[in-house]
Parts: sequence; structure tokens; C-alpha cells
Amino acid sequence: MPPSRSARALAVALLAVLLGALLPVTAAQAASRTVQGGRLDWGIKSSFQSYVTGPIAQGGWSLTGGAATVGGSQFRFHSATGSYDPATGAFQAGFSGGVRFVGHRQDDGGNQLDLTISRPTVRISGGGGTLYADMASKDRESGRVTTTAQVPLATLGLSGINMKGGSTPVALDDVPATLTSQGAGAFAGYYTAGTPLDTVSLSVDTKAPAAAEPSKSPASSPSPSAADKKEGVGRFEDAAVDWGVRRTFREYVTGPIGRGEWALADGAQDGGAVFRFPRGEGTYDAGKRKLDAVFTGSVHFTGADGLDLELAGFAARVASGKGTLLADVTTGGRTRQDVPLVTFPAKDLAPEDGLAVLTEAPATLTADGAKAFGSLYKAGTAMDPVSLAVAVDAKAELPALPDLGSAAEPSAAPATKSAGPPATQPAAESGPRTSLAVGGGAVLIAAAAAVLYAARRRRAARNT
Repeated sequence: MPPSRSARALAVALLAVLLGALLPVTAAQAASRTVQGGRLDWGIKSSFQSYVTGPIAQGGWSLTGGAATVGGSQFRFHSATGSYDPATGAFQAGFSGGVRFVGHRQDDGGNQLDLTISRPTVRISGGGGTLYADMASKDRESGRVTTTAQVPLATLGLSGINMKGGSTPVALDDVPATLTSQGAGAFAGYYTAGTPLDTVSLSVDTKAPAAAEPSKSPASSPSPSAADKKEGVGRFEDAAVDWGVRRTFREYVTGPIGRGEWALADGAQDGGAVFRFPRGEGTYDAGKRKLDAVFTGSVHFTGADGLDLELAGFAARVASGKGTLLADVTTGGRTRQDVPLVTFPAKDLAPEDGLAVLTEAPATLTADGAKAFGSLYKAGTAMDPVSLAVAVDAKAELPALPDLGSAAEPSAAPATKSAGPPATQPAAESGPRTSLAVGGGAVLIAAAAAVLYAARRRRAARNT
């Protein structure tokens, strides 16, 4: 005999509530999302790094396009853009930045080994994944340089990874990578196809379709004084200077010797390979290419070895094609103001489209700067390059910092590889909602089943 009408009605009601709880999540997950912001960490091949910098090749590597380092041997590429479809798991994210390896110096001043890998892109579809990159490499025999865009460099081992259903951030940790045949060719033949490369980790933020996003309030109009400014003339009130101090110094601070950290304050921003000191204001003469600017923000380095160095009150001065970056230096509780830290060439600081921009100008430590670092480096040491941007027109926007996405700090010990919001580690945005919906659904299904089971049991008892 079928269950009573009341029992069936209760079961139907419970199932209706269940569907109501699940359908919004399903609809939200089904919409394709835009990848906007994030980073990819990859050492390419650690043994190759050791070979390049070792006694045979006697070379080195350098970073380009805002790439940074993280951990002992990984490079960090930034500012992910692309797309992600939670319904199918299709994923594409391109990252900015590059690394150039050189070695085996030749008599003519060039290098037999010269390899640049930049703009890595990860594409995943149908359970398979590939890492692409722009490659420029010099043939070891002929010396001919070949440049190829988006070479399929490595296949990604995605076994056990479910890309469906994620939201933001979408993360992959320690994914195995294997050199492809095309990658082997672009690698100038240093390795054969099938060679294992370093594992790949990434984390990217995703955004819902524009129609689903809340409307933004209209942008405020520039102040009358700002609107009256003419390009390249007089005062400005929007500028920024980007400087990473020195990559090896940052690695020393956080490494096993320094065992320290740095802290940003007063509006300074972390761009991975650089610190940004914003809200610059001052005067600029486009005709004479002359700049005098002050910025906000500070960075404070501390370490277990007694390191205690704070740099604040940054200022930039440019005249006659030469620039100087100054800062207030605090060590041991004593502050010295307007210390000239580094000098840099600045002949190209000319306005274009409302912006006067100087990008990655080589910086050299001054004698006063050497004292600021406790004579850790000698005067004349190459420091991280300096980038300047000055809005000489009210409508101009400063260049964006590298976008590392949310949760930019690397974990001390990477977790097992995962994608999206795994059941045990829900993502920040949709994971908890999904978990609650699934958990609530399980309870509702169990309740509905219990009602039907109890009704059948009572009916059977009456018929016994």
C-alpha cells in the first residue's frame, strides 16, 4: 500500500526545500567566470638553475616584467587573466613576467646559453592540461636566436584533480609537469621530451559575469584644480614609485640566516617583486624633464640576526637625465632623513597620454645607501630597478601593480594538489555555501526517506 497523503505531502515539501537550496548554487556554478588576478609559482627546473649558476656554465638569471621569486627556487608570475567554466572545468589563465637564463660566456661578450621563458599560460580542458610560454632561445651550435610565442612547453599531470564546481580562488598545488617535444626544441635541446620539470602551483581569483555583479557607483569627478592641470606643467597629485630594494636582500631577510620578515605601512603596497610607495605629489617640468616628488608608505625589515631597518618618506628627484631615490632611514632607533639611496638613469621620463613613466631603470647604490644597509653592500652595487609613474593629466591612471590575487602568501608546506573548492577545504566564496547546501540536502533527503519508511512500516504493521 502507498504511504498516506500526509506523509507524501511532507516528503514532497522536504524535497521542494532541498531543490530550492541546491538550485541557486547550481545556477551560480554553471555561469562561466572571468579570471582576474592571481599568480603562478614555478621553478621551471631546479637542476637547470643550478647548472646555469654553477661552475660549468658560470652564468645567472634575471627577472623581467615584474616577475618575482618565492621560496628557495621558484619564480612567481603574476596578474592572471583568462576564463573558467565551473560547469565543464575548462580553465585558461595567462600570467605576466619572465625569467632569462644566461651562461657559458663567449669571447665576444655574448653567451652560448641564452634562454628566456615568459608569459606562462595554463590551459585545462577535458581532463588534460598544458603549460604554454613565450620562448626565446639561442641554438648552441649556430648561435641563431629563435623566438616563439606560446610554445606548448609542458604537459600537466592532472590525475585526481576535479576542476568542476570551483569558484574563487581556484588553486592548484604541486602539479607534475613534463617537457613536451616542442618544449624540448624551444629549450635549445638541453633536455629531451618527457623530462620531468618542476611542479607547478597557481592560485587565481575569478569574477562572476558582469550582469551578475552589483552595479558600481559612478566614478567621482576630478577636483576643479586637478581638471585644470595641463599635461607636463606644474604640480601633480598622483604618482607612485615602485622599488623592490634588492631581490637577494629580501631573500636574505626571509631565509635561514635572517629568519626575519618585512612589514609595509602607511599605504605602501606589495607587488611581489616590488614595493609601491603611492600618493606621490610634487612638481614636474616636462620641458626640462625635471621632477621633485614625495611619496607615502614605509617598509620595515627585521631579522633574528639583529637586522632592524625601516625605509620611509620616499622621495624622487630627477634632473639632467639622472634620478635619485631618497628615503628616511631608521636603524637602531636613530633616523636619518632624506638619505640618497640609489641613483638611476632618467632620460626617458617624458609625458605620453597624460603619464610620465619610467620603467625598470637600473639602480646603483650610493655611498650613503651603503651605510644605510650597514655596509652589507658596497657603493656601486646594482640594486633592484626603479619605476616611476606621474599622472600629469587628471584623467590618466597609473600603471597597475602586479596582481597576485587573494591569499598571496605561499604556504610553508604545499598541500596535496587540488582545484577549486574541495570538499574538505571549501573556497572562500562559494565553498561554504556549497557545503551547507549539500549538507542540508543530505539531511532533507534523509528526513524524506525516513518519513516514507515510517509510513510504509506502519502500513505493514497494520497488515501483519
